Amino acid sequence: MEENYYVYLLTNRSRTLYIGVTNCLARRIEQHKVRQVPGFTRRYNIDQLVYYETFHEVLDALAREKQLKGWSRKKKIALIERVNPNWVDLAVTTDLTPPPETSR
Repeated sequence: MEENYYVYLLTNRSRTLYIGVTNCLARRIEQHKVRQVPGFTRRYNIDQLVYYETFHEVLDALAREKQLKGWSRKKKIALIERVNPNWVDLAVTTDLTPPPETSR
């Protein structure tokens, strides 16, 4: 089975932004929602998924994360609003679970 990697942007009610990388988006978002992840996201209640991208190579995902972290806040907001203008929590509206592995 081919593994995917995800670069994701989270926010809170104050629209504080957080960028992360994971190989299991559904699990990682759940960890953020139950405050299992110590540090910045737990401290500021950042648990709403507003944007994500999928990659097949971990190095590509890491490079994209670094690129996005270097962007201005204005540019990050424009990226989010291009695909999610209402800042809907995609974890609620999108099925994030990966498809089941198919046997051959």
